[in-house]
Amino acid sequence: MMNLKEVVERYRKLAPRFSVPVSLSCFDLGAEETTKVFSSLDEDYHISRFFHFSNVGGKRFVVSGETATHVAIDQDINTLL
Repeated sequence: MMNLKEVVERYRKLAPRFSVPVSLSCFDLGAEETTKVFSSLDEDYHISRFFHFSNVGGKRFVVSGETATHVAIDQDINTLL
């Protein structure tokens, strides 16, 4: 399972800059792993405040019981890395 640092590194390769939504399917994880990884991060208060999930179209995943297609990560996540 990917850890926080790996998720942020992958996000940075996919997004032109922080705070830009990226499709969860672009992380190239299976549906179950996508749910596990992002739900785990979303359930940690210190991490979740930097993650913003949206449901705007595309492949849908369940993150902490909610449907999501994209994630945007705030640059301040670097304070936790």
